Amino acid sequence: MRLLDVFCCQGGASAGYEAAGFEVTGVDLAPQPRYAKRFPGRFVQADAIEFIRAHGHEFDAIHASPPRQAYSLTQRIRGREHPDLIGPTRQALEATGRPWVIENVPDAADELRSPVVLCGAAFGLRTYRHRLFEAGGGLTLEQPGHAPHTEPTVKMGRPLKPGDWYHAVGNFSNVPYVRRDMGVGWMARDGIRECIPPAYARWVGERLMAAASAPVQLTLPAA
Repeated sequence: MRLLDVFCCQGGASAGYEAAGFEVTGVDLAPQPRYAKRFPGRFVQADAIEFIRAHGHEFDAIHASPPRQAYSLTQRIRGREHPDLIGPTRQALEATGRPWVIENVPDAADELRSPVVLCGAAFGLRTYRHRLFEAGGGLTLEQPGHAPHTEPTVKMGRPLKPGDWYHAVGNFSNVPYVRRDMGVGWMARDGIRECIPPAYARWVGERLMAAASAPVQLTLPAA
């Protein structure tokens, strides 16, 4: 089963979908040498939405993570404008006839349709990092359990030691520890700040695999 991961960055989602059993191809507008090294021969530098329109139907399932800047409170406070890519991405995905997901940050909740929220604590990580997933193309996702946030988290910029709960944002410390905890050993700090933990994508991927494998039901005309 082949999965297309658009706006792939350094490949956190792709690693999760690979663990779920997919052969992944990543697409990003910018060069992604760390993705290309982690997934040899599986990276395409191209406009993500145009690639979906031209080739999305060739894949069994599609994941899309439109850039987060348009939905970031920090960017709005700074007065920076960024294009809203969720709507155009959804339109392109719907035209493929394939099961798909759109992933984004909590600030994008108003732009997404009935998304589920995934949290790191549910996957044994030491970060809460919420990510939202909207499903379409025949895929449905049920909201998993969400435990309360009871663990104290080290404040940004403070030293991290093994076992600490953390926010991997800004110029966070102890990158090797965060790499190990998230399972993204090939990533640089800038990739980790934005990435989807592979455990999230594996959970989604197992459900995408089932949806992509489902037989198509044909309705025959009455005799």
